[in-house]
Amino acid sequence: MSGPATSPTAPRPRLLWLKRVLLVSASALAAINIWTGAPLLAVWVGSKAAAGSRLSMGAVGVVIVVLAASCLVLAAALTWLSARYDELTGRPAAARRTSPWLRSMRGEREEESRRRHGISPVERIVVIVVVLGVLAFEVWFFFFAGSSLPSQ
Repeated sequence: MSGPATSPTAPRPRLLWLKRVLLVSASALAAINIWTGAPLLAVWVGSKAAAGSRLSMGAVGVVIVVLAASCLVLAAALTWLSARYDELTGRPAAARRTSPWLRSMRGEREEESRRRHGISPVERIVVIVVVLGVLAFEVWFFFFAGSSLPSQ
């Protein structure tokens, strides 16, 4: 049985390592930019769409549309990067999700696949970025945001 690393046309291990690092790095950038870059881009575009310094519903609409579009693009990029990483490392593609009423009650197929292949680095990075984003928001909210309630 020959995998991608042992086939005659496979890249040298050094290039394979470099490609893996580049894919994981790009995944980290995309995951972080869902939390930081997309909102900043949306607010910047909304500020350019606003007439003067007054807030308008048009500017708010632009912010919402740009935020949704940029998050969708970044999520699609993460999906593509994860698929390329799995392809590069020879990890089998995950089974498509079946409807709950067609799925086995025991779910042994998914558990066996998870046990055999584990979590990919791209999936790990996304989980870590989400946890760090939530923690950063909580720290900001509880310690730095201040209270909007009147103090007596």
